[in-house]
Amino acid sequence: MSLNPPTSTTRVALVTGAANGIGRTIALRLAADGLDIALNDLPTHLPALGALVAEIEGAGQRAVAVTGDVAQEADVRAMVEEAVSKLGRLDVMVANAGIPGGGSVMDADIAKWEKCWEVNIRGVLLCYKYAARQMVAQGEGGRIIGASSLCGQRGFARLGAYCISKAAVRSLTQTAALELREHGITVNAYAPGVIDTPMTRMPATAGLDRTHSAGIEAKQVRCFHGQCLAKFGLGLTKGGPQLLKLPADVRTGEPADVAALVAFLASRDANFMTGQTVSVDDGVHFS
Repeated sequence: MSLNPPTSTTRVALVTGAANGIGRTIALRLAADGLDIALNDLPTHLPALGALVAEIEGAGQRAVAVTGDVAQEADVRAMVEEAVSKLGRLDVMVANAGIPGGGSVMDADIAKWEKCWEVNIRGVLLCYKYAARQMVAQGEGGRIIGASSLCGQRGFARLGAYCISKAAVRSLTQTAALELREHGITVNAYAPGVIDTPMTRMPATAGLDRTHSAGIEAKQVRCFHGQCLAKFGLGLTKGGPQLLKLPADVRTGEPADVAALVAFLASRDANFMTGQTVSVDDGVHFS
């Protein structure tokens, strides 16, 4: 079967974690590219989703908010069904929703680590599962796209829960690509590096215990996936141990940098790509 999506009708994308940050920017980019958009996030983010629906509709595309928790199977099944019911079909799934998770291996809080995995692994799996079922039923192929990370390409100290979850997305993406290729469905993932989002705008000492926050100025700095850049020393703030050992000139990206990659993966031009996790990180990780 061709790996190209249909051209006779307006394609429909479902984007999870769409209320802000990278997810919101992805939704706007796909809408600008002519897709109708189903927007998912937790019910507490419904006002933000409503504003985004209005913005997309104002630009000439259809949009609908489909709230739910991606870690709950019934919610994911329902949000896919609602998206199809209201927009007619599903051609692109962007499993973007995710949460941070840190802590050292020796001091691992298993409950907190598993919460990270529920959203970042189980949530992506469920999105892949129900999107694939819908796309197979439609019989016209499709695009499934998941959120991995630089942390899924290599390990980082005290970010074990998050690194594990994003590495799992990479492996899941490869597995799903092999299983779904015969149905004309491509499955790829994006792996952002340091991106300027609400998650990364935290006080310098946020989330750090006294041992690791000693000597760090308590001011707003850009952070790395919920962990302070000042702590890890990425060259964007002064001081802090060089635990990540990244080049001092690494730039902070914008959500639009990630959205541009996702837009390509969702397009007809990505017809010959599947099973790939593509880095968008200013050259930090080379595949």
